[in-house]
Amino acid sequence: MAKLPARLENHPSVRAVRSRPADGPAPVIDASWLRKLCLDAGVDDVGFVPVYHPDLGSEVEHAERAMPGARSYISLVARMNRDNVRSPARSVANQEFHRTGELVNEAAHRVVRALEDAGHRAINPSATFPMEMGQYPGRIWVIAHKPIAVAAGMGAMGIHRNVIHPRYGNFILLGTIMVDAEISAYGQPLDYNPCLECKLCVAACPVGAISKDGVLDWLACSTHNYREFMGGFTEWVETVADSRDGAEFRDRVTDAENASMWQSLSFKPNYKAAYCLAVCPAGEDVIEPYLDDRKAFMDLVLKPLQEKVEPIYVLADSEAKAHVRKRFPHKLPIEVTGGRRPPR
Repeated sequence: MAKLPARLENHPSVRAVRSRPADGPAPVIDASWLRKLCLDAGVDDVGFVPVYHPDLGSEVEHAERAMPGARSYISLVARMNRDNVRSPARSVANQEFHRTGELVNEAAHRVVRALEDAGHRAINPSATFPMEMGQYPGRIWVIAHKPIAVAAGMGAMGIHRNVIHPRYGNFILLGTIMVDAEISAYGQPLDYNPCLECKLCVAACPVGAISKDGVLDWLACSTHNYREFMGGFTEWVETVADSRDGAEFRDRVTDAENASMWQSLSFKPNYKAAYCLAVCPAGEDVIEPYLDDRKAFMDLVLKPLQEKVEPIYVLADSEAKAHVRKRFPHKLPIEVTGGRRPPR
């Protein structure tokens, strides 16, 4: 250690540190020890990948900004209870998303504490929210969990743009830890894609955001599914501000919409669909009912979501609005702006 001024050398904290053994943290973290640490913390699977992996070049600047000196990613996987996600009662599904997100964050916190106790620097960006809202409407996430999970061998991207774990399917949530050391063994991407290309996600999406050839209309997806997140909340506030009085506001926003927004603000934001996740049959622990009787699987899982009567939030004159009217005439398309600011 560097020599300090006498007044600091004699400080009790300095003397206590000087008296410790000189052993520093291990230059390379043992992968077996780290894997057991993560699983004991409560996740269901874990993989490791270097920050400078060739498939993750676009994340390097973000990793360095969040934690200068980061050397490795730890990709955490927590599985969700499938039938909760599949329920047409979306409060059941949303509770599952939130509960599993809390589990991932708690596990990551425990792992980071253990790494810190072992002498390493490490951070765990949130698995879901909160995010860097000061950068909205730009990139608000600290680190991109999905490509890191894929590079670490935790799954592959399906045509619905969700990571599909080889065992648990897409019924997972992901978290990422950054640490300042190398790990003794890193994962490798899967040599196959668990996605079955069954197109049930295409059939389930109420706004037609996933095309049969795999093209994703992110704007259509986010306008509806994230209605009570950033842009939708902005529009709701503007509706409040633009209304002359309570009567006009009630004409523009239903009591159910108000109550749902209140719930999102007081509890946690509620997703409006995520049906692509709900109907996906991929994954070794998930696929058997689909293989046994595909029609029965679709009647049980897909049809209740397709037949649900519900509002669908769409942009004016959009393909999503036309899709709702053609494929789901019993659902109510509601034109919104998604909080996008008009050009000046």
